[in-house]
Amino acid sequence: MFRDLREFLAKLEENGQLVHIKDSIYPEPAIREIGRASTDLPNGPAVIMDNIKGMKGMKVALNVHGSWANIALMMGLDKNTPVQDQFFNFLEAWDKYPGEIKYIDSGKAPCHEVIVKDNINLFEHIPLFRINKWDAACFFSKACVISKDPYDMDNFDTQNVGTYRMQVIGKDQICIQALAFHDIARHITHAEEQNEPMPIAIALGNDPVLTFMASTPINYDLSEYKYAAAINGIPMELTKALNSDLDVPANAEYVIEGEVLPRVRVPEGPFGEFPGSYSGMRLQSVIKVKSISYRKNPIFENLFMGRPWTEIDYLMGLNTCVPLYKQLKETMPEIHAVNAMYQHGLTTIVSTRNRFGGYAKSVAFRLASTPHGISYCKNIILVDEDVDPFNLEQVMWSLSCRVRAEKDVIVIPNTPGMPLDPTSYPAGMGNKFIIDATVPTDPDGLLRDTRLIDNPESKPFEKVIADLQKAAQEA
Repeated sequence: MFRDLREFLAKLEENGQLVHIKDSIYPEPAIREIGRASTDLPNGPAVIMDNIKGMKGMKVALNVHGSWANIALMMGLDKNTPVQDQFFNFLEAWDKYPGEIKYIDSGKAPCHEVIVKDNINLFEHIPLFRINKWDAACFFSKACVISKDPYDMDNFDTQNVGTYRMQVIGKDQICIQALAFHDIARHITHAEEQNEPMPIAIALGNDPVLTFMASTPINYDLSEYKYAAAINGIPMELTKALNSDLDVPANAEYVIEGEVLPRVRVPEGPFGEFPGSYSGMRLQSVIKVKSISYRKNPIFENLFMGRPWTEIDYLMGLNTCVPLYKQLKETMPEIHAVNAMYQHGLTTIVSTRNRFGGYAKSVAFRLASTPHGISYCKNIILVDEDVDPFNLEQVMWSLSCRVRAEKDVIVIPNTPGMPLDPTSYPAGMGNKFIIDATVPTDPDGLLRDTRLIDNPESKPFEKVIADLQKAAQEA
């Protein structure tokens, strides 16, 4: 579908989902105010800022993934496609893995049209800005970060493409937050065991599906590049990095290359994070930049984060739901759907057939033991298969009418937590809160008055009423 960011922006514009701000604006506070405004609008559009004071000729793009309309268009669907239908469409595309990889000669790759290796100054080439008022510095919040396992350098599939927050701490130095459960943290650990610098590449402004997959919790030995190709429906075009054997997106707007310095840590943060609050300062790894390459007239794509919902909630929504669904479905075929769209799955809702008494609770325990669920899935709600987990009215009905507090609410203390969750204390520790809102199944004992009311056939009249309503509004 989309070879690069520019093709997707053209698709958004064609569908009324892209706007240009051509008026002259200051980087602060205007860029974050625009980011907030675009994501607050119903089906908010992507925004390109063409005229930023002090950044002549540089463009910034925000909110590219920042609405369900934009996500639908990314998947080749009509922009009005309901979220649950997007989920099942993404699920179908997921099963097409692995997609095809196509290599472009480094000298012909668009990402290498302009190359800078001497006197590197990130601030001269990229229109950097603080995302939130009390951020410690300028951050990359939507980069695809590429690294290889130093113990497995020839394995393409363990080459990681992930999204991590990155603080610019100098003209040629970047700090990266690598939490213990991140794949890149494993790579850094393996490099530091040998006391060797680790090659790294940072791709900015990528095709929308690759960015989507870089935010997706997949198994360590599966390739984000191959998933992006499968879901996008076209080969993933890669080229070799300028300074290492890393594979980088050939059509990225920018590629920053460098090395993670071994056993070096500096203060990083605070930064306004996806839970909607500032995370504090921590000691993190340092990247020494060796080169910057970029396309002619590059577009710097970044991501605004604030109080949910913002673009990151759309970016990490369906792509958290589907891998969790697949992992549960492998051993529990009764699973119907998974809604893990709330803050990367901190609250996750699973619909399942309750095969026997207590089965739904076992689903929750399995979810809490998946690679992503161990740290992220804090609040877990189970509903029956006839309940749409993406419809909060139906979920609230289940919570209201099917939960017995003395039997169906479970708290498991002192479990792994997500360090950026402000309720995690100490950082990285927390609790699991499980609510079983399914109808009890034998031998658990049925509730009284559990026969459901059948819905009458209403489809023929929905269009009639909708047309009458439209006519009334236009009168």
